[in-house]
Amino acid sequence: MTSAITHGLFHLAIKTADLPRTLAFWVGVMGLREVARPDFGYPGAWLACGHPGGQAIVHVYAGGPALGDAGHVPSGTGAIDHVSLSCSGYHAHIARFRAAGLEWREFLVPGTTLWQLFVYDPSGVQLELTFEGAAEDGAPPDMSPARSYRAGRSFFDPSCYPSLSILQRSGAIPDETA
Repeated sequence: MTSAITHGLFHLAIKTADLPRTLAFWVGVMGLREVARPDFGYPGAWLACGHPGGQAIVHVYAGGPALGDAGHVPSGTGAIDHVSLSCSGYHAHIARFRAAGLEWREFLVPGTTLWQLFVYDPSGVQLELTFEGAAEDGAPPDMSPARSYRAGRSFFDPSCYPSLSILQRSGAIPDETA
């Protein structure tokens, strides 16, 4: 008999009312790349880690299947507080958030060398980006009251998510198609 083993997170799926804005965040700010997606008969995207061969870790769907029972796309993470991603380039991520006009929070995990950034995607899904601080250059997380992450306190502002084309025209993110 085979053992029951959990190997890790395969992907997360996000419902969105604004597919272009969601792609602008995940591709333009977070650095994922769009990969081939089966034709499910409704709009969406599969997004993979930026490195070659990176698996699709975010599935986005829009249109009818994204609608909840009330007939509108829900937002936020509900009972899930956040999704954590393993990252590198702490200060480069902050520079991207700043260039995109996004709010973020910072945290230093007590008793560890882990640094964290918290940011929301356009659908209100809170992300925790976790970094090995010993491998990062620059100053550690800003733990001042205005910048430090506090569990349970939302700072989500849906009005601050520009489109990918606006970010590319401003030079805030690279145009990967050029």
